[in-house]
Amino acid sequence: MTTGATSRLGDPAALVELPADPGELHDAFAERGWSDGLPVIPPTEERVEAMLAYSDRDRREVLGVLPPRRGVATVEAVAINAVLAGCEPRALPVLLAAVQGIAQPQFNLSGINATTHPCAVLVLVNGPIGRELGVHGGPGCYGPGFRANATIGRAIRLLLLNVAGASPGHGDRATQGTPAKFALCLAENEEASPWPPFHTTRGFEPEDSTVTVAASEGPHNIQEHGSNTALGILQTVAGALGQAGSNNILSRGEPLLALGPEHAATIANEGWTREGVQQYVFEHARYPASRLSSEFLESVNVRIEPGSGVDPFPPDALLPIVNEPERLHLFVAGGPGKHSSWLPTFGQQTQPVTTVIADRHGRPVGSVEDLRG
Repeated sequence: MTTGATSRLGDPAALVELPADPGELHDAFAERGWSDGLPVIPPTEERVEAMLAYSDRDRREVLGVLPPRRGVATVEAVAINAVLAGCEPRALPVLLAAVQGIAQPQFNLSGINATTHPCAVLVLVNGPIGRELGVHGGPGCYGPGFRANATIGRAIRLLLLNVAGASPGHGDRATQGTPAKFALCLAENEEASPWPPFHTTRGFEPEDSTVTVAASEGPHNIQEHGSNTALGILQTVAGALGQAGSNNILSRGEPLLALGPEHAATIANEGWTREGVQQYVFEHARYPASRLSSEFLESVNVRIEPGSGVDPFPPDALLPIVNEPERLHLFVAGGPGKHSSWLPTFGQQTQPVTTVIADRHGRPVGSVEDLRG
């Protein structure tokens, strides 16, 4: 069988002969380092063409140059890795927007791949296209069982392996890594949110379809079954976020807070706005510097650069996780149950990027069918 497979040299045009047997194919891809360790769908020419039919962009268009290898992420390279991951062809517009996001300088993909910190690429989808594709933001949204979530998130990781060259222990220097590096994609549960959709906080209209990428750890659960008031819930949330050991305590940045629908409803029913929640968490999600070792504080203070937005840590300081309330990014996700989560990030070394899903002229589109060739 001939398959248009992407190689470790990032050459999406290379055609190689591979076995047709699924088990032998899995072995062949694993041996060549073209997979994440899980079985893949062979990217035959026919499958790649079917994927490309859902974009009006030239297959050779360069979306970004991805470190550490400085691999060229073309539209075709994204389509190949989308096939490998098992994506539906109509998911391609979401992936193209996500790749444009991770290629932006403020996302700092070079630092993210080079760090020992276990940050994955979170893909958060908002708007009508996400709903059309079935990107899930309800019960179990971080977990298995949802094709769009699993395959879109996986396609981004395969692209980082195959094009960027971010393989564990080499281009990817994470000490332990994280299961979130297999796939971390979800939608906001806009229907269950008591506040305007998250992407409106990023300057977009509710009817726009967007993709937000953030360099985050996997979700940290916040269990709060005991409080029936907004303030009680927020006290627990702030306590969970104000923890030792996160990059956000040490260098601020832009972490994410995913409130479960029940927590969000209780909070909003008492009149709290999204901005009010952000302000409360900014003021109360703090960790006492006195509980950190003096040698640790000294080493951190030595590394703080002037003008970085982080002041040296005096021993009596209460260390915040963000420099301003609006740098805490709040959205609603999940289903029934009194659980929320937060996603620490790589700190101030990265910024989330939100990209509108658009045609080749940069015009927002309302449906994936608008882009089908």
